[in-house]
Amino acid sequence: MTFTTRPELKGTYGMVTSTHWMASAVGMRLLERGGNAFDAGAAMGFVLHVVEPHLNGPFGDMPALIRPADAAEPTVVCGQGTAPAGATIAHYKSEGLDMIPGSGLLATVIPGAFDAWMLILRDHGKLPLRDVLEPAIHYARAGHPMLPRVAATISGLADFFREEWPTSAATWLPNGQVPAANDLFCNPALADMWDRLLTEAEIETSRTAQIEAARRVFSHGFIAEAIDAYLRDGCVMDAAGGRRRGVLTGQDMAGWQATYEAPLSTKTNGLTVWKAGAWTQGPSLLQTLNVLDGMDIDPTDTADFTHKVTEVIKLSMADREAYYGDPAFHDLPIATLLSRDYADMRRQQIGPVASLTLRPGVVASFESWADAAVARSLKTNVAGPSMGAGEPTMAHLTEKRGDTVHIDVVDRWGNMISATPSGGWLQSSPVIPGLGVPLNSRAQMFWLKDGTATSLAPGHRPRTTLSPSMAEYDDGTRMAFGTPGGDQQDQWQAIFLMRLLHQGLDLQAAIDAPLFHTAHLQASFYPRNLRAGHLTIEPSAGADAIAALRARGHLVEVSEPWAIGRLTAVSRAPTGMLRGAATPRLMQAYAIGR
Repeated sequence: MTFTTRPELKGTYGMVTSTHWMASAVGMRLLERGGNAFDAGAAMGFVLHVVEPHLNGPFGDMPALIRPADAAEPTVVCGQGTAPAGATIAHYKSEGLDMIPGSGLLATVIPGAFDAWMLILRDHGKLPLRDVLEPAIHYARAGHPMLPRVAATISGLADFFREEWPTSAATWLPNGQVPAANDLFCNPALADMWDRLLTEAEIETSRTAQIEAARRVFSHGFIAEAIDAYLRDGCVMDAAGGRRRGVLTGQDMAGWQATYEAPLSTKTNGLTVWKAGAWTQGPSLLQTLNVLDGMDIDPTDTADFTHKVTEVIKLSMADREAYYGDPAFHDLPIATLLSRDYADMRRQQIGPVASLTLRPGVVASFESWADAAVARSLKTNVAGPSMGAGEPTMAHLTEKRGDTVHIDVVDRWGNMISATPSGGWLQSSPVIPGLGVPLNSRAQMFWLKDGTATSLAPGHRPRTTLSPSMAEYDDGTRMAFGTPGGDQQDQWQAIFLMRLLHQGLDLQAAIDAPLFHTAHLQASFYPRNLRAGHLTIEPSAGADAIAALRARGHLVEVSEPWAIGRLTAVSRAPTGMLRGAATPRLMQAYAIGR
């Protein structure tokens, strides 16, 4: 989709993309009402909480990149909550755990998404908070068409909800029944929560004061109180097979707020790419681009392209496992990992056949972290391919894990946002009584062993998979892009960028081209398996390329057609030309421009 927009032209508003058509429509509506990209992005985020509850919720997590029209580079918004004060390795081990479960109350960290949206709105939005929240309230109260995938997820867990998580049964099984696909589904408790928050916030008169009041209501008021009360007594079944209490408290919530920070970046082939820091997996994309920058890349040679990109990704993901973590608490070697000398060294490790071992790079003074990563990989390696290796929202994979959504917006003035909300999945944590939604399960990305950058500790951020992106070409064209997909997010984004830069495709064609990914990495989600040599690829890659990849030693799985990745992107040229694209996979994501 392409069109031109200028602030002085009446009837031009901007471009929005998201992983659900209803959110995209709401985003455009906010732009048409005089809002900017930040208002639209927030409204889209709250709608996604309602219509895709298996992928994200308001008690989840959200990193974002924002770029006001006059900014020289993006700013990172950290909506990743930290581990509660009671989240110690000793406590979790006393509960009989050697790994943090992927579900249940011990898997949660402080909710971060809501406060991140409020921070963005306070400092960069234009519209009143009510205008931003009203679409989500409407769809929660009046109903929205239940996605078949959400209905299937609920159906698969209906007995578990009834037996183990009765608060979830009360929300997701209205009248005790599994909701039918495409029927209207309502979440009145969620609508009531936002209505009450607005009522209490609107005691204040100014827009800014109302947003600040909403932040207090969330972190200090009735929402925090309800979460605190439930976790004080709640003892529920988790993925490790035991009934356990959580450690999150209202005091934890009162002590945390979203923050801004500077992005990391690299430049390749006339394109500067920005990512969030090493508390996300974002730097792995930058590392991948740096190594590929010195290689002969031809995306039209599918087998060779897939092999080279996959082998480079394996190296960057090995470094992710060894060296990433919360930079507020660890002196991480990110400058070394993003240096050209390091990329040159890693490039020499790419061979003609598939690697079958985890190979973090050698970084002086950090050898113990690399050794720990290799030791973990040996314990968790699952021999051979597995159809659980890819994105949980894809048709050929399990529904038991949650995943993510994504939002990109550029408005008539050139303001831009790329956000990846996640967590608070209906299948991963019980609903908080009276609030209509569950907590997140991001703590599962910590390890229960001291001495590494991802060891569980109070106040630390888990190394999240969430990874929004921005970029700018030398001609001044700016781009925001991203995807859901857990450990695959930066893999698919790397492939997308390679097709733009080396194949000359436009945004839509680059998204539509055959996608692939590897699970030859330490998985971020419970049970944290690594699948040595694994490679999943779409059948549109062609039988000859697939056979050639197997001959090179890759353990290839062929997915169903159009079954990998949910990329979206927007761009704006200095001329005012806007472009947007959304994946046709799942027939759910939309790009809308006007």
